[in-house]
Amino acid sequence: MSPTLRRGFTLIELLVVLAIMASLLTLVVPRYFQQTDKASETVLKHNLVSMRDSIDKFYADTGRYPATLEEMVERKYLREVPVDPVSGKRDAWEIISPEGGSGVYDVKSSTPGNGSDGKPFTEY
Repeated sequence: MSPTLRRGFTLIELLVVLAIMASLLTLVVPRYFQQTDKASETVLKHNLVSMRDSIDKFYADTGRYPATLEEMVERKYLREVPVDPVSGKRDAWEIISPEGGSGVYDVKSSTPGNGSDGKPFTEY
């Protein structure tokens, strides 16, 4: 072989490598998106538990329910109003008032759709 002759990959070798990569991606990509959806549901559940716990602490300390979620932030019961990870918005929470009163008794997600278990997001 002469020193000026360069050896590279053939077209067939490159096509085989691309075919292998494409077949691996068809297996991996759907699982990736399923995992991100599951992670969003887990964060949603955690945010709801945290906010509900903060509402209970606020009620135990003051004897009344907070007027808004922002009041809980102002009084340092929450660091900030969490983002609804499914909708990506901070103001997408559905506020439930106590019977015959006003304020924040409970919080739910107002995002339409169902989770991976078939349960609507509004029922978490």
